[in-house]
Amino acid sequence: MSAELTVTSIHVYPIKSCRAIDLKAARLDELGLSFDRRLMVVDAETSRFLSQRDEPRMALIAPQLGPTSLQVTAPNMPQLKVDTRREGQRRDVTVWGFTGPAEDCGENAASWISSVLERSCRLVRWADDVQREVSPKRVGPGVLTAFTDGYPILITTEGSLEDLNGRAKERVPMNRFRPNIVIKGAAAFAEDTWKRLRVGEVEIDVVKPCSRCAITTVDAISAKRGKEPLATLATFRLHENETWFGQNCIHRSLGSIRVGDAVEVLETGPTSPPIAPDLSPA
Repeated sequence: MSAELTVTSIHVYPIKSCRAIDLKAARLDELGLSFDRRLMVVDAETSRFLSQRDEPRMALIAPQLGPTSLQVTAPNMPQLKVDTRREGQRRDVTVWGFTGPAEDCGENAASWISSVLERSCRLVRWADDVQREVSPKRVGPGVLTAFTDGYPILITTEGSLEDLNGRAKERVPMNRFRPNIVIKGAAAFAEDTWKRLRVGEVEIDVVKPCSRCAITTVDAISAKRGKEPLATLATFRLHENETWFGQNCIHRSLGSIRVGDAVEVLETGPTSPPIAPDLSPA
């Protein structure tokens, strides 16, 4: 089976919870895929991160990578240019249980983001000298990430999406799940049993399934919320009152990955999590 698995798409999200950039190839650095979640929108008063959970309109903010800057667009707004090399004034910011210093991207970026979201916000950049560890209890010490929810890589499979869409009243695209790496050739939810992979030249540990939230119900084009895919996932991917799709991963080596790369399953284990029996109608 493993010889038939291939990478079908690669995605990074330079600004946390905003639109993806689709890549043909990407390099994994110490924090994950280069450029992934290295900027973040925070509330100006609390300095706590904002996401599509709070602000669905973040789905309309689209970044593009330039040689030394990030160009950002949104409907009815002029283009914003953010210098990715310039160091800004530091402020402590919070993403989930982590609080640490980040570099503020300045007044122009803050005004632009605030106009889009119609609330007072700041745009901040990950500081290169800051370290944020992935849960040592799960992966051991020294594994780092930036502004992700908790893990540097999210993997999904085309087979699992097809299974989900075959059950759902409304089909959803893969971008609802905001993966970094999408794999084709696997049976539906085969990834529940994967423990260690080789993707191109990079070795990846599959750590835990990803519990899905309301972000998956936000349409990336309109920024409107719906009921899918959570309504259908709850009928057959429910465990401890959470729904599951995709796998949170860490990389054990640096290197590059490309669309079309072979994926080899190096180690498997028991299904995780122990999903409840299929509750969907026949």
